[in-house]
Amino acid sequence: MKSSINLCYILVLLLVGACNQEIFVPPPCDPNAAGSLCPPPPVVCPADATAGNADFTKFVAVGNSLVAGVQGGALFTAGQNNSLPAILNNQFACVGAPATFVQPTIGASLGYNLFITQPFLADNTKPILGRLQLQVGPGIVCKEPGVPIAGKTTRPAPQAYTPGNLEALPNPAANPGFLYTGGKATLNNFGVPAIVLGQALIPETGDWAGAGADPRFSPFYGRLAYPGTGTSTIIGDVAASAPSFFLFYLGLDDFFLYAAFGADPAKAPLTSGPAFAGQYGAAIGALLGSNPNLKGVVGNFPDIFLMPHFTSVTYNPIPLGAADATALNAGFAGYNAALDGLIANKGAFGISDELAAEIGGRKATFAAGCENKILLLDETLTDLGDYFDGLLGVGAINATQRAQLVPYEQVRQSTAADVFPLSTGSILGTAGTFGLLGVSEPIGDQYAIVPAEKAEITAARLAFNAAVKATADANPTRLALADIDAALNALIAARAGVYNGVTITPNINPPTGIYSEDGVHPNARGYAFLSRVFIQAINTTFAAKVPLTDISKYGATGLPLP
Repeated sequence: MKSSINLCYILVLLLVGACNQEIFVPPPCDPNAAGSLCPPPPVVCPADATAGNADFTKFVAVGNSLVAGVQGGALFTAGQNNSLPAILNNQFACVGAPATFVQPTIGASLGYNLFITQPFLADNTKPILGRLQLQVGPGIVCKEPGVPIAGKTTRPAPQAYTPGNLEALPNPAANPGFLYTGGKATLNNFGVPAIVLGQALIPETGDWAGAGADPRFSPFYGRLAYPGTGTSTIIGDVAASAPSFFLFYLGLDDFFLYAAFGADPAKAPLTSGPAFAGQYGAAIGALLGSNPNLKGVVGNFPDIFLMPHFTSVTYNPIPLGAADATALNAGFAGYNAALDGLIANKGAFGISDELAAEIGGRKATFAAGCENKILLLDETLTDLGDYFDGLLGVGAINATQRAQLVPYEQVRQSTAADVFPLSTGSILGTAGTFGLLGVSEPIGDQYAIVPAEKAEITAARLAFNAAVKATADANPTRLALADIDAALNALIAARAGVYNGVTITPNINPPTGIYSEDGVHPNARGYAFLSRVFIQAINTTFAAKVPLTDISKYGATGLPLP
């Protein structure tokens, strides 16, 4: 089943991450520059601004990476300056909030990329990879009539620190500056990247004794809880900080992380609906119970499958030249013939008509052009191992051919119903164990979301949203519900929106896109858009008149780097 396809050719076509690039130096703050990440500007407060029956004298936020201020796949200082709660507090200054909003500044220009596996120990021979930025580089482009040729492509690429610069390393032994030493009591932002809801309720999340061994531990909470004796929790810290008003936005990662790893439970499990409802009620109950006068705003969760993180890699993204397509078809001729043999002798092998139809749809075919499908492992398919053994038993194939069929026992090419995380683009066409991933060797579970998995994730999101709404409905005078799902769906349906004279679109594309380069976290302008949704909910629920955020004051994703 091996193919003689030209490895270098495919690597040039599909490799998303830049391997060799110049060290990126962030530009100085320029409020008029594309991609600017200046701190939120002062707000001109209207004369009728009022807090209504809310109290913003101490606003505290708790959540995951969207609250922390992650952009481009990393937590870095300039991104933190434009976090969702920092933008909100900027608006709350008109209705009684102090101008100072204390965040646990990370002290890193590029941050530590959360989407790329990197060691937590210092390795001075390799640069730490930080935030993604759009970058122009060599690649393959498709011209009419769909012929792939060498050219220039734009893609999100991780920006590298100079070797030895450890300012972003989440390891206090090698990078003491990673720790936040300002004290938790005065913090306003308890956003912690890449955590599920349950982690906010347990002390193991900040216990450094579990670093590197306990999956419940998060160094990004540990940096606040250091030395991390395992006695504090995120929710407990928020309650102890004595807020007068809070933002709670935890729960997205309870299904997003599972989806981002292709619904592979070994990489990130999916929280069950009942477990989420119990944890959500416990977290909100602990906050509201800490102060009978405390009020807050919560948000529901949007359809992640409409985000660029899951729409950028299409189901048919593989370009092939004529010679490579011919070589692949020849390489898969034996596999396709084995499938035909099973169908032709379905009675002898006990194959139902339904299974025969499934087998017929699992053939692999390739054509010259730009729209070849992805070869993937689908665990929902019937395992054909016993049937291939049957072919061996009747002499239809020999032992060598049977061994070559082993990797293809639950394999098919992609369809429009499949979804691929952004990370899949970085491995397509690269060398696997015996072939090219997604081309001659199937990609694994963590790189593809098949229809059954997508349905499972969608059902979980809807259950989570129902729990959020039920909690808000049970506390109508104390909780406002920001309908983030509806707001983003409306923007997607309209394809664009105009706010404060600025056009925004639900994609990455500069200068209008509201998503940062990772395709799931907003850019500064995107966070400003979300802040308006939260403010509208606050104004409606608490009879307030907090001014809506001026989106034009916040930068979008920067233009591609040369």
